[in-house]
Amino acid sequence: MTTTINTIVVDDEPLALDLVRSYVEQTPYLTLIDSFDNAKAAFERIQQGGIDLIFLDIQMPGLSGLTLMKSLQGQNAPKVIFTTAFDKYAIDGFKLSAVDYLLKPFDFDEFLSAAAKARNLIDLERAAVNNASAPQQVSSEPAQDEDYFFVKSEYKLVRINIPEIIYIEGLKDYIKIYLENQPKPVLTIYTMKDIEARLPSPQFQRVHRSFIINIYYVRGIDRNLILLSDDAKVPMGDSYRQHFLDVINNKTI
Repeated sequence: MTTTINTIVVDDEPLALDLVRSYVEQTPYLTLIDSFDNAKAAFERIQQGGIDLIFLDIQMPGLSGLTLMKSLQGQNAPKVIFTTAFDKYAIDGFKLSAVDYLLKPFDFDEFLSAAAKARNLIDLERAAVNNASAPQQVSSEPAQDEDYFFVKSEYKLVRINIPEIIYIEGLKDYIKIYLENQPKPVLTIYTMKDIEARLPSPQFQRVHRSFIINIYYVRGIDRNLILLSDDAKVPMGDSYRQHFLDVINNKTI
């Protein structure tokens, strides 16, 4: 069950500020801690700690929302949902790993959809922290006859069949597991180092800082791109290139 998500709202427009405040107050799992009409005051409050989520306008006098978010990058930084009247900032927002982007004017349903995304990510992170001192749900030294494991994803335990993994992508504190015949990847909190240790070698190879692939799904290599099943293309990092090619050459006839 989701615990309380401490939330602040930042917007220099009084009507927009009041509207988002009311949306937060109507959402059971959000607790409104404070609201601000400028990013500088919000930054000072965030520095005191205890803030999980920010609904943040982008274009404001003085310190902009984008600049504020850049100053908050880090493992324990609050999640950010941008609220703005200008869609030209969307790409910049997502580059900074914003949870979502609400284009004004937006209604309560759109607000709830964005808030739910933040809730899912926060729940995953809290679960990882709570389980940090407990035995890992996936052993790094599994029995040889195990060909599956379970991960926590969106309130559920999801079974991952190892032979069906096409590739794994690392995203900061999360990984995406792409599986055969599944249109959407499984998102879960896990480090690339830990998942790499869990997977059998040489079947699974780290080919990039952010990618692990199942060599059984490799269809070809095009310069620095590895072509996989389901039309996926994965970059090959320079520091991983030679080892990966050596593994592939052992399969060449």
